[in-house]
Amino acid sequence: MAPPSNITEHDRIAIVLLGHGSREPHANYEFERLAGEFQGMLSGQEVIPAYVELAQPSLAAGLRHAAYLADRVIVLPCFLFTAGHIKNDLPVELYRAREAHPRVSFLAAQALGVHAGMVEAAIDRLRDSQPMRRERTTIIIVGRGSSDPDANGDFAKLARLIGEGADRGLALPAFIGITRPSFEETLELAARTRPDEIVVLPYFLFAGRLLNQIADKLAEFAKHHSWIGTRLAAPLGLHQRLLRTLEHRLNETVSGISQLPCDNCQYRVPMAAVVNNVGGLKALLWSVRHINTHSQAMPHLHAHRSMRKHVLVCGNADCASRGSISLIGTLRRLVKRAGQERGIRITKTGCMGRCGEGPTLAVYPDGIWYRAVTVADAPELVEEHLLNDRLVGRLIDAIMQ
Repeated sequence: MAPPSNITEHDRIAIVLLGHGSREPHANYEFERLAGEFQGMLSGQEVIPAYVELAQPSLAAGLRHAAYLADRVIVLPCFLFTAGHIKNDLPVELYRAREAHPRVSFLAAQALGVHAGMVEAAIDRLRDSQPMRRERTTIIIVGRGSSDPDANGDFAKLARLIGEGADRGLALPAFIGITRPSFEETLELAARTRPDEIVVLPYFLFAGRLLNQIADKLAEFAKHHSWIGTRLAAPLGLHQRLLRTLEHRLNETVSGISQLPCDNCQYRVPMAAVVNNVGGLKALLWSVRHINTHSQAMPHLHAHRSMRKHVLVCGNADCASRGSISLIGTLRRLVKRAGQERGIRITKTGCMGRCGEGPTLAVYPDGIWYRAVTVADAPELVEEHLLNDRLVGRLIDAIMQ
């Protein structure tokens, strides 16, 4: 890749290639392979892989490393769409990096997003999965799903573009978690169109637990719809068009054509009475202002009774399919049996961002997150943690500071 036109030979530029991070070592290995491939395309610019969570080095560490190597640091998010991590976590870390390194210029590129290169990469994966019959094939493009409707809307647009480009009958968007339509719902809808075959395209960068879920659900569907052929395409992986899209996003940012808009916005749009609360860090601080006010202004009146512990249990589609609704009922019965229902509240929540690893629950004010919790674990959690403040170490996912 040739340097963008406004980079001189005297500029020292470092690129932080940002991934999500995974508990699956293979997924992190694939991301680091991608970083190596991207480094090979560049002419002298350093590429530093970093992660938002679940793996090291962290984004903060990556920015710190880059600041010692270069005068200009570009964060290049290897994220399919712009959702919570890119809109919130990234601007906060950029703010901190600028404070710590005032002589270094920090910029962030846009996420991969709705881009022709990504559409073409997806269509290539469809073609790799064997030739499709033109009229009687239904394509289901499956995304992870997000609590951010903007990201879900971009996915739906991209799915439409993939369908148009593939030119193979009907193309339907679906999600494996968090939002709807779910993959199972879309499979049933597709079956009603009486196709000869259904081809499922997982719109993910790399393989992992969610891809395994898709494969299992597709196999279960095939058992009950044996007259419909089913095929599962590969995720995007180390595709040249993905690398070229990253290159394009980098060039856009360095040349000043485009950069991440969420780096300096307040909840995406200006709103009455909060127009001065601009910037990633300020947006985050305002979002937790109620908590800070509570801690500084006690005692004060509440519309609810005070609680000793508040247990939040994910009730979204993925966790629900793994038994979280039964878990909620069991926890409530055990707490009531112990006579503690006035001081311990069990609440069903939306997605807690741990799809594929649930059921997930969090205990506050302790800040303890548990994952892969089953109904069989409920008596131990109630007796040990909720009643006697002893952590159940084998189930801990995170401890919030």
